[in-house]
Parts: sequence; structure tokens; C-alpha cells
Amino acid sequence: MRTTVESDPRPAREPRRRTGRAQDREILRLAVPAFFALVAEPLFILADAAIVGHLGTPELAGLGIAGTVLTTLVNLCVFLAYATTAGVARLVGAGDRRGAIRQGVDGVWLAALIGTGLLVVGAVTAPWIVDAFDASATAAPHATTYLRISSLGIPAMLIVLAATGVLRGLQDTRTPLVVAVAGFGANVALNLGLVYGADLGIAGSAWGTVIAQWAMAAAYLVVVVRGARRHDAPLTPDFAGIRASAAAGAPLFVRTVSLRAILLIGAVAATRMGDTEIASHQVAWQIWTFLAFALDALAIAAQAIVGRALGAGDVAGARAATRRMLAWSVWTGAVFAVVIVAARPLYIPLFTGDPAVRDLLGLILLAAAALQPLAGPVFVLDGVLIGAGDGRFLALMMPAVLLVFAGTVAVVLGLGGGLVALWWWGIGAFMVARLVLLGLRARGDAWLVTGATVRKSG
Repeated sequence: MRTTVESDPRPAREPRRRTGRAQDREILRLAVPAFFALVAEPLFILADAAIVGHLGTPELAGLGIAGTVLTTLVNLCVFLAYATTAGVARLVGAGDRRGAIRQGVDGVWLAALIGTGLLVVGAVTAPWIVDAFDASATAAPHATTYLRISSLGIPAMLIVLAATGVLRGLQDTRTPLVVAVAGFGANVALNLGLVYGADLGIAGSAWGTVIAQWAMAAAYLVVVVRGARRHDAPLTPDFAGIRASAAAGAPLFVRTVSLRAILLIGAVAATRMGDTEIASHQVAWQIWTFLAFALDALAIAAQAIVGRALGAGDVAGARAATRRMLAWSVWTGAVFAVVIVAARPLYIPLFTGDPAVRDLLGLILLAAAALQPLAGPVFVLDGVLIGAGDGRFLALMMPAVLLVFAGTVAVVLGLGGGLVALWWWGIGAFMVARLVLLGLRARGDAWLVTGATVRKSG
């Protein structure tokens, strides 16, 4: 008996150590390709800007307006990827590969339907949308041209979002990386050829991007169709399934709208402070957004892993994976904090030569650095609850966070606070509120719904 007791600790520790290492490998396998795929996405607009910028300032201004509209649209429709990831991963965990692909196909059909509607709206209302930006007489025609042509690529963009969600749910983040990199390369080549080789100007840039987007959508559709045929899953539209996909995505749409409203309020508040403040805020937010890609990659891994675990009925595995990814997120955020502070003399001069902007940027980046260890867990817990299909809670939480942020910003502005106060108190309140609410939810059991489908929970 004594021998058994004395030998118990050694075997008990070894499985836990192997499990932890296996979890780390799985997190990296999903998160690293997801990170590079996320980084590749905004490069489309940057590449267009670099190419169109040489045509002239009015063309570049027009691209800026149209690009803002298209980027906002994609961000608002990201629920197509998130909801599909969670649903597909859950069915994979339940051992229903055929059902998982069937649900993914429903998500793609939903994306195609929404994209077609937005195509029509965008093509018809492009001039009015541009007018809403109060564009100059020289920039407006270029913005309208780019937006009208780019509207033809909206269905492709949304299909790419949904199909990316399918593959993530199937625990595959490498294929989206390959498609994103290939799409970026094709976009650059087509833009150069059509803008300068064919002398089509800004219209050539729009056509090049549309062609690249449809090529990416076609690549994803080939992968999805092959998977459907392999598992004998139907490809025809199932309107009940499409409605279910829409219902699953609706709460995440509310979450995203609230998040976009928060970003808009922050930008408007900074704009009211002056040119130096809005310039500094814009650069700081771009740095924050770039670092968020790495944390988003962990969140994507969380969606896929947690969804699969709960689909398999493995509550302990879902909690263990959550703890592991939270540890990763805290360490990643801490590293980012150190890099932001230590490397300021190296990267701030790359963005501006204005001494006033440099000084202010250096101060608000201290706040950005301090918030990174909070941002890590926020992103991961967001991904955990999305993967668990806990969209109803997220839809209720984000408007509450929006009110907290708006109230804090109002107080900062009312007391005459500047941009530094906006970041420390406004952005700080935004992140703390999210962390508290997400953390309290994650500590409970309401989100731990097991099985192939998610039942409504409180």
C-alpha cells in the first residue's frame, strides 16, 4: 500500500505535463497561422493605397473614403466567421463531421445572400454614401468609382469570411493563411497591371481587388465543396439552416456594432481636442490594432478549441484550455507592454516628424502599454464565449460596456481632460469593464452548454 501511495505522484504529474504541452502545441498550431492571415487582410487596402497614391492626391483621398466604407462593412459582418466557427467546431467535437460541413455550407449561403443585397445597395447608393463624407469635388468622383466597382466584390468578401469560419471550426487555420497570402500577391499584381499597364487609374485598382477577392472566394469554395462531397453533405441551400445561421450571428452583430460605436466615440472625442490629438490618437490606435492581431489569433484558437470541446461534452477540457490560453494571453500582453515602452524611440519617428505629436504619442503609448496585460485576457475570454456559442450574453454585455465608455469619455471631456486622460480613463474603463464582465461570466457555468447544438442559456 505504501509503495502505491509513494509512486502515485510521479505518474499523476506526467499526464498533466503532457496535456499542457499538447494544449500549447494545439494553441500554436491554430493561432500562429491565424495571426499571419489576420495581418494579411489589412494589407489589401495598404497595397491599394501605395499604388493609387502615385496617381494623385484626389485619387488617394477617394480611395480613403471608399476604403473606410468597405472596411467598416467587413468589420460589421465578421459575425459570419465567428458564428460559423463556433457552430462547426461544436459539431466536430460531437463527432458529426457531415453536420459540421452542412452548417458551414449554410453559413456560406447566408454570406452570399447578404453580400448580394449589399452589392445592389452599394452600387446604387455609392454617390449618396460618398456625399455623406462631405468629400471634395475632386475626390468624390474617384470615391464613387472605386466604391461602385468594389461593390461587385462584396459577396466574395463575405463568402471568404464565412468559409474562413468553416475551416477554423474544422481546426484548420493554415488554409486561410495560404489563401490570404496568395490573394494579397494577386491583388498587388493585378493592381499594378490594371492601374498602370492598362492605364485604368483608380478603376483599375478597384477591378484588381474585386478579381482577387473572387479568386479567394473561389479557392475557399473549392475546399468547402470537396469537404462536402467527401462527407456526403448537401450543397444546396437549406433555408432552415440559413435562418439558424442568421439567428446565431445576430447577437454577434449587436456585439460588433457596439464595439464599432465605442471606437467611433473615441475617435470623435480625440478629433474635438485638436489636430495634434487626433493625429496622435490615430497612430496609437493603429499600433494597438496591430498588436490586437496577435491577441485575436489566440481568440480564434479559443473559438475553435472550446467549441470542439463542448461539442464533445468535455467541460473539463474546455475549462483547462481556457486557463491555458488565458496564461498565454497574459504573458503575451506583458511582452507587448515591454516592447511598446522600450521601442518607442525606434518606431515613433517612423510615423511623424512633428515634435508635438511625438511627445503626446509617447505619453499615450504608456497607457496603451499598461493596458496590454488586460487586453490579452479580454480577447481570449471573448473568443472562449464566442466558441461556446454564448452570443446572447455578449450581445447584452457590449452595449453595457458602450455606456460605461461613453460615460467615462463624457466625464473626461467635461473636466477638460486631454488625450492622455482619454486613454488612461476612457480606454482603461473600456478594457476593465470588459474584463470584469467576461471574467465573471467565465467563472460561472451558464456558458458551458454541451452537445452538438447550443440551447438558450441565461
